[in-house]
Amino acid sequence: RRLKMVKIKAKEIRGKRKEDLTKQLDELKTELASLRVAKVTGGAASKLSRIHSVRKSIARVLTVINQTTKANLRKYYKNKKFKPKDLREKKTRAMRRALSHYEKSQKTAKQTRKDRLYPMRKFALKE
Repeated sequence: RRLKMVKIKAKEIRGKRKEDLTKQLDELKTELASLRVAKVTGGAASKLSRIHSVRKSIARVLTVINQTTKANLRKYYKNKKFKPKDLREKKTRAMRRALSHYEKSQKTAKQTRKDRLYPMRKFALKE
């Protein structure tokens, strides 16, 4: 059985189901194995040049699979309280640990008492 596959475009395989993608991945891997055998046995130059394109096609299929699973996970965890670490925003360590807007606006009991007892003074200005 001879597999003759053209270069796979990521745009074309994005809409496919995961089962189809895994099947296509298996086909590509078997083709790559046969091409490697041909390389060892001294196959034609056209076969050897296909190794590169098949490897890249495998990478494209894997990329699409991983991206779709990650997108589905993002959708699942969208409104949950906790998210897995790899789905959280990266930012920087300092930004992640910084106080939230709400936490910054909080006042201590002492500060609220001071504000109540000693309000801002109002001055009448002459013109």
